[in-house]
Amino acid sequence: MSIRIGIFGYGNLGKGVECAIRQNPDMELKAVFTRRDPACVSILTEGVPVLKADEAEHMKDEIDVLILCGGSATDLPVQTPECARWFNVVDSFDTHAKIPDHFEAVDAAARKSGKVAVISAGWDPGMFSIARLYAAASLPRGENYTFWGRGVSQGHSDAIRRIEGVKDARQYTIPVESALEAVRSGAAPALTTREKHTRECFVVAEEGADQARIEREIKTMPNYFSDYDTTVHFISEEELKRDHSRLPHGGFVLRSGKTGWNGENSHVIEYSLKLDSNPEFTSSIIVAYARAAYKMNQEGQTGCKTVFDVAPGYLSAESAADLRKKYL
Repeated sequence: MSIRIGIFGYGNLGKGVECAIRQNPDMELKAVFTRRDPACVSILTEGVPVLKADEAEHMKDEIDVLILCGGSATDLPVQTPECARWFNVVDSFDTHAKIPDHFEAVDAAARKSGKVAVISAGWDPGMFSIARLYAAASLPRGENYTFWGRGVSQGHSDAIRRIEGVKDARQYTIPVESALEAVRSGAAPALTTREKHTRECFVVAEEGADQARIEREIKTMPNYFSDYDTTVHFISEEELKRDHSRLPHGGFVLRSGKTGWNGENSHVIEYSLKLDSNPEFTSSIIVAYARAAYKMNQEGQTGCKTVFDVAPGYLSAESAADLRKKYL
């Protein structure tokens, strides 16, 4: 029997989920739910209905796991606990500081309904979170370091687009190579925010816009650019479409640690990703956690889970015996 999946939201992430379902033979797409006019949304999977978002509840008996593909700022804090009243759900909530509050809200809804809800599944939070935990548990005397990029930050790009006079923009987060190499050497440096990453912005300005003002507003924007060395390039709309239409990303999680009675031996753990498409890779992880949510609920588990609570075997379509034979 296939695991029946619903997609809630059909942007870049939702499209990626649809592609990932196609690559998992134990899953089938049952419906796509959108806040747009369903007649204006064209999906890739033939024969699958596109329905209004408020119709999702009526399909609660036809969908095993609902994958939520909204944004973390305003969508998921509302949608995930609401949908957990009716479905096993998975989301990719990525506002790190607000994960504890999001967990509590979703856990209350999922426990009441008897469902499993997996939150913050993706690569960071998600795979990088697991890498940090494994590394810290293995080398308790040490320091974790996370570097992101080189890649497009969709949130930072959106922040630039909200500046008056900006028509479009892409922002790249770039690790400082000297800082990365210092960590890899085992030196365990103390690094400031500015010393770890730089930001590079490619901006299409509206005709007649004050480019000096736009650049100043970008570089002084708190929580986004003011703590970083930031470079701003003004380019044409054609150049942006030609050279910056894709959404690559990636990064590194490292831990530098010591072992021995007096800490005489040094070790460096490194986990890295290089992604052609941030949303498609995130979608692939979410789909694996949808399988886990289904399995866990079938066993009678309920409530909210994070990647720390899900055993690796739940992610795979293969049997436990096959996993031991092939990967252990």
